[in-house]
Amino acid sequence: MGDAVDDFLRRLFLRAVDVADPMKSLAAHLPEKPAGRVVVIGAGKASARMAEAVEASWGPCEGLVITRYGYGRPCEGIEIVEAAHPIPDEIGLSATERMLDLLEGLGEDDFVLALISGGASALLTAPAGTITLKEKQEVNQKLLVSGAPIGQMNVVRKHLSRVKGGQLAAAAYPAKMLALLMSDVPGDNPAEIGSGPTVGDASTADDAKAILEQWKIEVPESVRQVLAGRSGVLAPGDERLGRVSNRIFAAPSQSLEAAKQLAEEEGCDVEVLGDALEGEAQEVSREHAELALRRQRERGDAGRPLVLLSGGELTVTRRGDGIGGPNAEYALALALALQGAAGIHAIACDTDGVDGAAEVAGATIGPETLEKALAAGLLAEKALANNDAHSFFEVLGDQVVTGPTLTNVNDFRAIRIDRGR
Repeated sequence: MGDAVDDFLRRLFLRAVDVADPMKSLAAHLPEKPAGRVVVIGAGKASARMAEAVEASWGPCEGLVITRYGYGRPCEGIEIVEAAHPIPDEIGLSATERMLDLLEGLGEDDFVLALISGGASALLTAPAGTITLKEKQEVNQKLLVSGAPIGQMNVVRKHLSRVKGGQLAAAAYPAKMLALLMSDVPGDNPAEIGSGPTVGDASTADDAKAILEQWKIEVPESVRQVLAGRSGVLAPGDERLGRVSNRIFAAPSQSLEAAKQLAEEEGCDVEVLGDALEGEAQEVSREHAELALRRQRERGDAGRPLVLLSGGELTVTRRGDGIGGPNAEYALALALALQGAAGIHAIACDTDGVDGAAEVAGATIGPETLEKALAAGLLAEKALANNDAHSFFEVLGDQVVTGPTLTNVNDFRAIRIDRGR
């Protein structure tokens, strides 16, 4: 039964990914191609696939899109640049400067289509003030391992940038802009997707300073100077945002609904826990283990399996030097919390195919996970303490490896509950 359930869980995940593919979901949200000059810009892990979908509908277009290494797609007119994620690099910096140059001097009769997905925060790189790329990289790295929620990370990123928090839209003003957004953030707030380059934000530089202090993140003098000065982030009512329309065309809720339908088609009951879960991966996994065991007891000899679905974005506070990510860490902590409970299997993956900094989407677990680990000479507790979940599941052969999925609607988790012994 284990292999069949594992296959079932992987198919749920792939259905969630497939429904968010821009080639299948974006065209319905495109207007007719405007007359006059049209410029397509974008950034994020799904942005090249989005650009490909645009040209499939509109034909070759002028433009520039920045995506993650390995996530490029063939386009006839739009230039696709691959750069580093999650820590920005010189290529991303140079491409962002060229994007700003492309927008300079546009007029009221011009039209800009902005394609924004998760990952744009790192890929759109234009540090404010005298902040160097190296300093920006160091701050980003410290944020990523701090345990801070993604929303707080993005507040800091906005106030250290010349493109985030509505500033990319301001660079195109007075041209008309349509921003098509793929959400990878809890709650689907457009201001948080890719740090909101086309969306105003009410946060202040003081808010960014408070977040850095809360998570005890030391920053260089250049960062302190920028946060002490006038922020470039646009307030939501800024007139330069008056010609911008922001539209979310793909979101985690849609992917969870698609997975729910598939599970029901295959004879399962489904309980959706929400598409916007946040928190420490280890803590959420313990809560989900308790819920799964409780549901198993409540259902007794119910003939139909129950599937618990959830999305959102969990975080990891780095304490060790292993290779891990929030989904793999969730799966490992879930296995420990369940302690081999019969009849409970689970999958946890990032829909973009990259969990943390590893080229692995996530992992699956089952009642046999801890026994397999012991037989392989692994201690699950030690791997978890060292944030080494990816290495743990690699040895067990339970990683989920998709390669670039060309989409990004955040984390996907499914727990299947069958009868216990």
